[in-house]
Formats: sequence, structure tokens, C-alpha cells
Amino acid sequence: MLARVKTERDLKFDVGGTFFRHESATGRDLGVLAAALYKKSKGKLRVLDALCGCGIRSVPYLVEAEADFVLANDANDENRKVITENLSQVESGSGDEARWAVSLTDANRIMTECYLKRDFFDLIDIDSFGSDSSFLRSAFNALKLNVCCMLLRLMGSRPAVTGLNKLSYVQPMPYSNELGLRMLIGGAVREASVLGHRVTPLFTYYSYHGPIFRVMLQVNRGKLPDNKYYGFISYCNSCRSSKEYSWAELGRISCPCSDSKALVVSGPLWTGPLHDTAYITEIETGTDLDKLLNQMVAESDPKLPFGYIKLDEVASCAKVNSPSLRAVVFALQETNCPMEDCVRIAKQLRQR
Repeated sequence: MLARVKTERDLKFDVGGTFFRHESATGRDLGVLAAALYKKSKGKLRVLDALCGCGIRSVPYLVEAEADFVLANDANDENRKVITENLSQVESGSGDEARWAVSLTDANRIMTECYLKRDFFDLIDIDSFGSDSSFLRSAFNALKLNVCCMLLRLMGSRPAVTGLNKLSYVQPMPYSNELGLRMLIGGAVREASVLGHRVTPLFTYYSYHGPIFRVMLQVNRGKLPDNKYYGFISYCNSCRSSKEYSWAELGRISCPCSDSKALVVSGPLWTGPLHDTAYITEIETGTDLDKLLNQMVAESDPKLPFGYIKLDEVASCAKVNSPSLRAVVFALQETNCPMEDCVRIAKQLRQR
């Protein structure tokens, strides 16, 4: 029998009969770091862990992010004992000084009840296996919107088969994992706009196991101007070119190679940056997350296009052997180019 007691970041947890993966630690760490930054910036932090499982995220919010209060909720009443025991590592307090509480009800219900009682939270963590789309509106309502507040999301299954895909049409493209993140954010943008809110991503994270799509969103009042960063992405299976289209350009989608049969389109979804440079650079950590955060900073340049191009595909289009990756990257640092320019550079490098 597998041991029920696990250790993560020096904190011990009894996972009981809940679903647990050590591989998800990075996603949990990112959430705790974001919470700690928020507490440092605002001075106060109230967290709602809406689908807490055994409480493996709730305890680090209390201990590492020093949250003032955490409400740990799970719909499975059988988890009551294990959640309470895990949170008991932190003094519970009482009354206005309470540090944590346990609730056992449906996530939508607890968030709606908090909204009706005007009991708002700075950060809401939604860790669901499957589609989170049914929780979005309730989560937005329960967030504190008079400050720079955040919503943390986790999806534990492929977006193409979840409820978020009901209002998006996603075609197979080489960067399918990135499309999953963009569709996840796009679904949040749609729901938030109905309520008059503006949603922007602070960071995004994909992990192959599950697979997992994790997004930290900042929510403020006011809709995105002119559908900014909310549109469509095309990809040509013939020349491998990608392009972004706004709603106004939807009827004029085409490809430079004129092979319309090879063109596929996905959307509507988020087409803007996946990370916020200013936000990520504020996160302080001496852990193994530094490399990941530095990669996020490199990817957060708003001038960078979406998606990516595989070097072997560039070589295939150029009809040459694959050039040195270092040489290609060095050449590309001087420009921001579409696929046809990548092909031209690959040919030039092979002729040297």
C-alpha cells in the first residue's frame, strides 16, 4: 500500500483518499509564490481554495505565503478529517482572528454564498480535473475587485474536450499546448466581459502530465478595449505559416502560399502575451523555479508572435539539412520574422 503521508517543501500532508501527484508541485509552487507577492504588495491576503482535495495547497498559502485567512472547500464530505488534520499544522484562531476554516460543499455554491454575504477574496484557486468553465462566473463574483486581485486556474484534461471549447473552435496545430492555454484564457475573457471585468494573464504554465494547464489571471473592472488580444489564429499545413486575425478580419483569412485547403483556423481565443514581464520579475525565489521564471520572462515580450516553429519543419520547407540551432537563433535575434523568412535564413546558413 502506498504511503498516505507525503512531504512537499518541508510540509507533511496526509493525502487520504484524494487524488495526488508529486509532478504537480511546480504548479502549486507558482500559486504560492504569486500569493506571497500579493501579500507583500497589499499587506493582506484572503484565499479561497475552492476544490482543495486534502488541503495540499491551502497549507502552503498559510505557511509560506502567510495568508491572513484561507477557506478550504471540497465537495467530498469524506475528506473532512484529512483536510482538518492537515490544516491543523497552523493555529486556527477564532472569530476575526481565524486563520482558516473548512467547508464541504459544491464549489459554485460556496463562491455564490461568499458573494451574497459580501465575503470577498483576494485569490481564488480553482483546481479541477476537467472543465473549469462552470466555476468561472461564480469565481469572478467572489473576487475582491477594488484591488489588484487574481484568479488562479488549473485544468486537468485536454481543453479540446472540455466545456471551454463550446464557444471556441480549435483545429490541430503544432503548438497545441499553447492553444490550450490560450483557449483557457479566452474562456475567462468571455465570462469576465459579461460581468464588465477585464482579465489579463500574469503567468501561464503547461505540464505534460495530466496534462495540466495552469493560469494566473488578474481581474479588474472594465472590459478589454476593442476586443484586444481576443481573436483567431490561422495555421497553414502547407507552408507552416501562422497569423493572427481580429473579428473584423474574420472573412478575409488567407495564406501567403494561396493554398486555402491547407489552412486551418482556431478561435476565438486569447492572442496576447501569456506572461506579464513586470509581474514575473517581482517574484523572488531561490528555488529550482528560477529557471522556469527566467524562461517566462523571455517569452513575455509582447513583440513575440504566438506559437513556435520547429527547426526540422523550417529545414523541410527550405529543402535543406537542419542548420545549427545556435546559428538560427543568432540570426533570428536580429529580426521578428514569419515562416518564409525562417526558410530564407535556413537556406543562407546552409550555403555558408
